[in-house]
Amino acid sequence: MTIEELQSYELVEKREIAELNSVGYYLKHKKTGAKVCLLSNDDENKVFYIGFRTPAPDDTGVAHILEHSVLCGSREFPVKDPFVELAKGSLNTFLNAMTYPDKTVYPIASCNDKDFQNLIHVYMDAVFYPNIYKKEEIFRQEGWHYEMDSEDGDLTLNGVVYNEMKGAFSSPEGVLEREILNSLYPDTTYANESGGDPEFIPDLTCQQFLDFHGRYYHPSNSYIFLYGNCDMAEKLQWLDENYLSHYDYQEIDSEVQTQAPFEKMREVIKDYSISAEESEEDNTYLSYNKSVGDTLDAKLYLAMQVLEYVLLSATGAPLKQALLDAGIGHDIMSSYDNGVKQPVFSIIAKNANEDQKDAFVEVIESTLKKLSEEGLDEKALRAGINYFEFRYREADFGNYPAGLMYGLQAFDSWLYKDDSAFLHLEALDNFAFLKEQADKGYFEGLIKTCLLDNPHGSLVLIRPRKGLTAEQDEKLKRKLEAYRNSLSAEEKKQIVEFTKHLKEYQSEPSPQEDLAKIPLLAREDIDKKAQPFQNELRKAGDTDVLYHDLFTNGIGYVDLVFRAGGIPVELIPYLGLLKAALGQLDTEHYTYGDFANELNLHTGGISCSVGSYDSVQNPRDYTAVFEVKSKALYEEEPVAFAMLREMLMTSKLHDKKRLKEIVAETKSRQQMAFQTSGHSMAALRAMSYFSSSAAFSDMTGGVDFYHFIEDLDTNFEEKWETAAEKLAELARMLFCPENLLVSYTGEEKSLTGLDKEVTKLTAALHPNTGAEKKVWALVPEHKNEGLKTSAQIQYVARAGSFRAAGLPYIGALKVLRIIMSYDYLWNNVRVKGGAYGCMNNYTRTGSGYLVSYRDPNLRKTNEIFEKSVDYTEHFDVSDRDMTKYIIGTISSMDTPLNARAKGMRSLSAWMTGVTEEQVQKERDEVLGCGIEEIRSLVPYLKAMLSQNHICVIGNEEKLEEQKDLFEVTESLFH
Repeated sequence: MTIEELQSYELVEKREIAELNSVGYYLKHKKTGAKVCLLSNDDENKVFYIGFRTPAPDDTGVAHILEHSVLCGSREFPVKDPFVELAKGSLNTFLNAMTYPDKTVYPIASCNDKDFQNLIHVYMDAVFYPNIYKKEEIFRQEGWHYEMDSEDGDLTLNGVVYNEMKGAFSSPEGVLEREILNSLYPDTTYANESGGDPEFIPDLTCQQFLDFHGRYYHPSNSYIFLYGNCDMAEKLQWLDENYLSHYDYQEIDSEVQTQAPFEKMREVIKDYSISAEESEEDNTYLSYNKSVGDTLDAKLYLAMQVLEYVLLSATGAPLKQALLDAGIGHDIMSSYDNGVKQPVFSIIAKNANEDQKDAFVEVIESTLKKLSEEGLDEKALRAGINYFEFRYREADFGNYPAGLMYGLQAFDSWLYKDDSAFLHLEALDNFAFLKEQADKGYFEGLIKTCLLDNPHGSLVLIRPRKGLTAEQDEKLKRKLEAYRNSLSAEEKKQIVEFTKHLKEYQSEPSPQEDLAKIPLLAREDIDKKAQPFQNELRKAGDTDVLYHDLFTNGIGYVDLVFRAGGIPVELIPYLGLLKAALGQLDTEHYTYGDFANELNLHTGGISCSVGSYDSVQNPRDYTAVFEVKSKALYEEEPVAFAMLREMLMTSKLHDKKRLKEIVAETKSRQQMAFQTSGHSMAALRAMSYFSSSAAFSDMTGGVDFYHFIEDLDTNFEEKWETAAEKLAELARMLFCPENLLVSYTGEEKSLTGLDKEVTKLTAALHPNTGAEKKVWALVPEHKNEGLKTSAQIQYVARAGSFRAAGLPYIGALKVLRIIMSYDYLWNNVRVKGGAYGCMNNYTRTGSGYLVSYRDPNLRKTNEIFEKSVDYTEHFDVSDRDMTKYIIGTISSMDTPLNARAKGMRSLSAWMTGVTEEQVQKERDEVLGCGIEEIRSLVPYLKAMLSQNHICVIGNEEKLEEQKDLFEVTESLFH
């Protein structure tokens, strides 16, 4: 059957979307009015989602709590956590659910047809027939609940979303983002916090929660998206027969209202919390925000992205530079959010002061006025347009399936106008239009109409306040105490009983007959063969070129790998600073702004990174590297190499003014990383206590690097000359031919030109020193730190080395990671403990860690980590469950990779000494893994945990209370 022949759907539109190599279909389900968008193509990484328009009625986070809760069991799949069962037992390439300010989306992806159908089935059942109507425990666990261990004990609050949002509200950038949206659209859903404000989450009743589901989770309010290489007609017929046809059309008022324009800009001032040792000076955020048109204007949608980039994001952007030159803020950030009905253009000065507010506005408006009257740099505009067009054509979404990103982008128009799903997916005509307008005053006109003459804006300030978290905690404590005192003895007893009941409910495994209802692939459905590497060692003159022969659609990916093992130890932190500085400084022939324009006009850009490749043969050996990556169409590769030579050899590292800006911005961005990726930072820090390569990574991008950059920023006047000298010395030692390996991903036909360019590059590098370089060995130091912040939650990490106990890496450790992530840690740290997340990992070189994310606990989580030994010792599951874990493990090993990622994977194998035989052996060990193999890993966990390496980043009061766990407790930020 074809899509056109389906009786249950009306085909509204069919069109070729050549730019995405797809045929697009837009349909309506006749009986319910469900909206359906299809992109049919030959991509084996198939994507499905169902989404609903869910305007937030208040700040209780009902939409967010519901998003978590519907995935906790349904009519056909009554297990407590089908989401986790799928995560650990399917070949999914994406599995999640997301709450936005105006919609909730449930996407899945898989390359396996049978698996794809299974995932669709579980998700459709979850959204339409969830167990929330039968089990209040789901709402209490995922949303919020009172806890009391005894009738005379303390009353506390807990819940997964409650703790997740306490973490989100601990980030000043998160607070600012919310205030901006609220300030611009006070009469719409955007005035409310769809994720939930921890202060108001406990106001949500179970009945209101159920009513919200009843109102909005209906096919008439649904958006269904399918992408990839599958039988779309068969899928649509199945959806109709099993779900959609069971409903009648319902009139649902979920429309996202449009905010009437303001007559003048609004001003909002809010406080955010900093720790006791942070300074209130230079710590205010100033933001200037405008509501810009309508997301259904496809040309404006793209044009404002380009304008934001040219004015503020590009290196040397004029408005950003004007603010920095005026000394307003140490880091200028900006965004153009077109994922809401009325897009938002924001200019943000971070590390500023409240008394700079008027100057901030004056600099913005006078600079914009000047640019609109005198004109923007045409080359900068064309570079900006090319930058976005290159990204659009390349369609490299990293680990995310392309179909997922296209599906989410479709929502930028589809949610607000039924038949507009394809509006933003086709962009080449709009890019052509923007190129024609680059010299015609079009962009200058946008500055005038959308920014300068547009009164619909807001000025939002968020100010630092010491002890605000403690005040909020005290206020909550008093509120809970007052409530506890108001309760009768019977009511207290009920809370104690419910606390006990909920813990029992959470501990009770789902019945085997219910678990058996979750569809599962057989081991035979799994590919037995490991993915190969594409490595071929060639020479260009005397330089090694590692070639990865892959189809790249005409783009060459160049990675210059400079081995950094010979540089002195005192220069290691400067690798992190050099990474931040290169490409951001004037060079011999270009100002840094012109350099960026030239790059973006002709290439896909240049980026730098610092890292290490650990030897799998000898885990104590690792290769420290500084990598410089570039990408360009084959015909533009000579330009890319010319720019690489220019940047590496002629960057003006002694430019004091520019260096000061780079140091301040690097410190600021590093600080933000602790708010969003505190778990990664804590795990890296804990591993740095025993691993030399982790210590190296920490010195160049972790806690140690932050302290280095913070000190340089604070004492810049005294230290900048020394820093510039050290950067120059580092560049001379690093960028020489003897350190260089070139990794190249592309097609055979592009190699002729490559050899010539590599030879020219090596000739331009600093001469080899000829001296024998001493390769340093960093000596890790056991520290055990509690790093205090103003956050309301913790990131708790335990780490250790099993190789230190003489234990080899085996494939069963990959299975253990899945078991821990989705069973032991999930149930204890997340479900019972209320943390938002938990992770663990075991590397080929013997390092392992367990870590929690946005966790209300500390000691309790550490105890859970320690009890993982006991859990593993007594591990016992059915054959079916073991198969599930194996499938989940293979899924994590077989993430579909684009050509760029395949090239990087092959380079990594080459640098670490991993062979295809080794990878195949590990895969065989995974496929053959059973209960005994998991139990045999007890010595691995014992070895790791017995070394007692712990690092926690989190709430200052909590860390002080439990400081006996640490050798050092100190503020992370000074």
